[in-house]
Amino acid sequence: MNEKLAPYTINNKYEFDKFVTQNWNMLNEYIDSKMLQVTVPFYSSIDIRESKSKYAPIDNNMYPAGFNNLCSLDQEESIPNFKESILKLGNNIQNVCILTESHTKNTFYLDNLFYLRKIIIEAGFNVRLISPDQNLFRENEHFISLLSHSKFEIIIEKCIVKDDLIILSQNQSTPIDLLLINNDQSIPFDIDWQKIKTIMAPTPFAGWFNRHKIKHFEYYKNVASAFCHEFSISPDLIQAKFRSLNNIDFSNKDGLQTLAQKVNSLKDEISPEQKIFIKASKGTYGMGINVVSSGDDILNMNRKTRNKLNIGKNNIKFTDIIIQEGIQTVIQYDNMPAEITLYLVGGKSIGGFMRVNSQKSPDDNLNSRGMVFKKFCISEIRQNQDHKAKEAVYTIIARLSVLASGHEINDILSKKEK
Repeated sequence: MNEKLAPYTINNKYEFDKFVTQNWNMLNEYIDSKMLQVTVPFYSSIDIRESKSKYAPIDNNMYPAGFNNLCSLDQEESIPNFKESILKLGNNIQNVCILTESHTKNTFYLDNLFYLRKIIIEAGFNVRLISPDQNLFRENEHFISLLSHSKFEIIIEKCIVKDDLIILSQNQSTPIDLLLINNDQSIPFDIDWQKIKTIMAPTPFAGWFNRHKIKHFEYYKNVASAFCHEFSISPDLIQAKFRSLNNIDFSNKDGLQTLAQKVNSLKDEISPEQKIFIKASKGTYGMGINVVSSGDDILNMNRKTRNKLNIGKNNIKFTDIIIQEGIQTVIQYDNMPAEITLYLVGGKSIGGFMRVNSQKSPDDNLNSRGMVFKKFCISEIRQNQDHKAKEAVYTIIARLSVLASGHEINDILSKKEK
């Protein structure tokens, strides 16, 4: 432990806030040094909850959508971060292709593509939107033209694999120097990624077909514990307690008794008023989530609720579950409960927004029907020393989550090499 910090014993949220604002540079230098030891994801979005007594990351996405929800100043300020992160992958990169999701009917996602492409173009690169999903294109069609929610024209071009390279189906002589993946691969593409020679980021092997929230939060627990040990901080201040359960089948109720027992076990460690979040380990888009008060709620689940926990995006079946301490948010926007989402590029914060939901209570899942996004500008605060602002605390939590996902990537890649 750093001798200069020996007098600090940080046991409550107020002390933690004060410590972060007074030691901003030192804490980030610590995280920077740890990030040198892992493969930091190209970009990330982290959902963060703040309660009366703690902070906790509650979700981590390595293929984030939602760049349209960042304020214009943060988008502008993110340009150098994107440029630096892209050039780290290759000094001669000029042509960047963004591999998109296939749910092109989601016009808000198309807004995301517009702004993501715009940022990278302003960073000095040529950018196209592409997809290998043949179902998006008619026979002999090489591109589709779509209209986003904000009425931007979005052109997605068909790509194929040739000689172990990702290339455009129509303009095969145009090189793709970098494939920037913006598809979480809940269902993987029929591509042998190990053979692909095109530079890719983030790694395609960390899609939800291969990734588990359980593993992420195990790594986060280790990262948070090491961070807290270094600076004499109570680890409970920056994480949610959790359990995990594998091989459950909600359709035939197999494993529900064990799940109920684990819920009650976790409930014994938190306050009686707190809820428990049941989440699919491979869930995304806020799907595969249920909020309960006790194990009895598990045993009494009706078929509709079980179906929600059984099948998710792209009809993926959920069999592994994380049981997570519910963090009752104290953040409000116009008297509506809200939570923070931060975006990072190369492990550095570039901005964020508040997810607000008028149809939910502070201890519910806000990533559900009724949610809206409210922008706030981290860049504006930074101009007046954001290390003195609340957003600095969120940034530290988000960066620790990114560090944990770096350990995930290292683990995934090491298994691929065997």
